[in-house]
Amino acid sequence: MLSLLSTNVSRKYGEQQVLKNFSLSLSEGEFVALMGPSGSGKSTFLHLAAGLLAVDAGTIEIGGKLISSMKDSEAARFRRRHVGVVFQAFNLLSDKTVAENIALPVRLDGGKVDSAAVRALAAKLGIEGLLDKKSTELSGGEQQRVAIARALFAKPNVVLADEPTGNLDAKAAKAICQLLSELNASEKIAILLVTHDPQVAACATKVAFLKDGSIAAMHPTEGDAERVSRLYLDTYK
Repeated sequence: MLSLLSTNVSRKYGEQQVLKNFSLSLSEGEFVALMGPSGSGKSTFLHLAAGLLAVDAGTIEIGGKLISSMKDSEAARFRRRHVGVVFQAFNLLSDKTVAENIALPVRLDGGKVDSAAVRALAAKLGIEGLLDKKSTELSGGEQQRVAIARALFAKPNVVLADEPTGNLDAKAAKAICQLLSELNASEKIAILLVTHDPQVAACATKVAFLKDGSIAAMHPTEGDAERVSRLYLDTYK
């Protein structure tokens, strides 16, 4: 089953063509890192896939549903139920506890929150002791774990992670990479990760390179950051 399918997607900003005939598929349980130079359209695609931006042409399906044709309200509802989004800036609500932040998508959707499920997920991510704290009391690495828990809580078809280690130090970044890799392996969660860092990309099983608005190449990472660096240089030389 395909968790994500992008077909011939195009997107402009003014006269600038950012994405052109961008096609990418992500199978259930697949973990792909998307790389490219700054301004190449990596984050733009993630926002399109999450239904936060509209495509100019082409289609994007999540779990077989055509999110690219949804109106804003429908896309927001679909996102809460089927798409987990992890941002570089964490995007936690400072006036809410960790437990409340984790359960936010379900609360916004009008659903009943299973407190036991919140605790179980927090334990899996190593933040069970933080549930009553506010996000302002947490380190960057802890905040990103909370953001990942929030993305996973509704059991989405796919997790879209936009530079999730960009605001973290090297130690915290390595821990988040390992966490995503472990979650992908154990839970079979499909993950599309945008990054400019070969060390981060190496935690994925495959790396795709974005060039001239579309995917230029895709390769296994073999968990090797040096290999990812070489592939990157070969693609953009």
